[in-house]
Amino acid sequence: MTEEIMSAINGEIYGVWFLIGAALVFWMQAGFAMVEAGFTRAKNTGNIIMKNLMDFCIGTVVFILIGGSLLLGEDYIGLIGKPGFDIFTDYANFNWSSFVFNLVFCATTATIVSGAMAERTKFLSYCIYSAVISAVIYPIEAHWTWGGGWLADMGFHDFAGSNCIHMVGGISALIGAAILGPRIGKFKKRKDGSIKVGAFPGHNLALGALGVFILWLGWYGFNGAAATSLSQLGSIFVTTTIAPAIATVVCMIFTWIKYGKPDVSMCLNASLAGLVAITASCDSTDALGSIVIGAVAGLLVVFGVWFLDYKLHIDDPVGAVAVHMLNGIWGTIAVGLFATDTAPGYSIANRAGETLTGLFYGGGFELLGIQFVGMFATAAWTAVTITIAFLVIKKLVGLRVTEEEEILGLDSTEHGLESAYAGFLTYGDRLSGDAAMPADNPAAVPMDTSVPVQVMENKAPVASDVKLSKISIICKQNKFEDLKNALNETGVTGITVTQVLGCGAQKGKTKYYRGVEMDLTLLPKVKVEVIVSKIPVADVVKAARKALYTGNIGDGKIFVYDVENVIKVRTGEEGFEALQGEN
Repeated sequence: MTEEIMSAINGEIYGVWFLIGAALVFWMQAGFAMVEAGFTRAKNTGNIIMKNLMDFCIGTVVFILIGGSLLLGEDYIGLIGKPGFDIFTDYANFNWSSFVFNLVFCATTATIVSGAMAERTKFLSYCIYSAVISAVIYPIEAHWTWGGGWLADMGFHDFAGSNCIHMVGGISALIGAAILGPRIGKFKKRKDGSIKVGAFPGHNLALGALGVFILWLGWYGFNGAAATSLSQLGSIFVTTTIAPAIATVVCMIFTWIKYGKPDVSMCLNASLAGLVAITASCDSTDALGSIVIGAVAGLLVVFGVWFLDYKLHIDDPVGAVAVHMLNGIWGTIAVGLFATDTAPGYSIANRAGETLTGLFYGGGFELLGIQFVGMFATAAWTAVTITIAFLVIKKLVGLRVTEEEEILGLDSTEHGLESAYAGFLTYGDRLSGDAAMPADNPAAVPMDTSVPVQVMENKAPVASDVKLSKISIICKQNKFEDLKNALNETGVTGITVTQVLGCGAQKGKTKYYRGVEMDLTLLPKVKVEVIVSKIPVADVVKAARKALYTGNIGDGKIFVYDVENVIKVRTGEEGFEALQGEN
């Protein structure tokens, strides 16, 4: 009787821990939101927060209606769970804990895709494909492994989701980003035909780091919630700590050697890569296996980011493909290499009931072969279904926002937000894009009127032997990249850029927040200042006017001033000589 009581108590304890683990996995939604927001530009932050909120909420709706039964329902020939509505018809006997836990896992799969397709995806399209992933794609393949399906029957092992969640999300992210295309200005073709890769630094590294730490914390629930004993839980916590730590250290050393400085954002990605890689084998490997798994993950994430940028030319703003797809694949294979029956609660066996171990622990190739079969089957299912989903969405409602909407930012165009950081100027949020915004004003103003030039003459004698001129240009933020390129082509190498607020003839425009009218009399602008001597002022003005002109009000203004003198502080050189470079 005492043993029965203790067993019941232990069962209750682990039932509580299981639900705490589910709550930790839900908290990972905040981590994904912070990572994605921090690694992208400020003009899209509100859109990213909204997407991470809605993929869980939409996922809950479709998981209740469709996905839950496909994953957890009575097995049908090893492929799907029997569709049903037990949550409504037999609530008293419903497995609530299992439902909630699998629901939060499902939401994780959908949110992975968001990062690779950030900053240029229609919000409606995102809602649709998020629902498809949560309703059909994830539940069916997860049933094969966790719902009593054919992969579980043959001995395939994925304890917490390297394969079922992260690889699936990563493959979906890769295909989605490829179909969607890169952000404006990410890849530019040089005159020799080669591709120049552009960098878009995230606007808030601290936010991204906070997201990584939130995810790491949540991962202890992600990996450990299904533990059946305290010793197994402790072992899982150890492996879940070692792998990401090793991955981050290896990544730091590698980037330090390769780039001359340790790369902060890449190391943050490496921490997540190590967590993804250990997820499948967290219950079945030991400390040594965790070290090797983490070390490979730390290198693999750097390779993945480089390969997508420089070889595939696929734009992935947050590194989701490198983190989740590549390391999801690696983590799935790692089970077949490093699984050891010395791990507490070890339970990997084939159809005949024979215990299987990894190749490096004397188990031969059987488990490794099973892992490859499961991985390829899951990858094929995901690739086919998500491709169909994206192509249908693209045909029906479109996947990508317009060029103008992308340049302005999805916060304003998709959600009516001027900025997620109202009241603050954010550097770099709209200073990119190699395409001009379309001129939609049918009564376009001629260029001479649209971009006036005001010459301010200095009547006092100048202190320089060569005439020096200052050209100050006020323009829209989205035209900065065009202006910078135009100035470079004229030979201008030194510029000063300032984010400013102001208004001209348009006097600002009316916006609404929660239905309340806001009178925005000051608009965000960019002021670019250059001092020229050798280069003719007329050439600079001509290039600037050509770059800025659209024919619409607000194209900007150009001011030209006489400069009395220029003094280089370091050398004391003055006038013309002060403006020359070392060569």
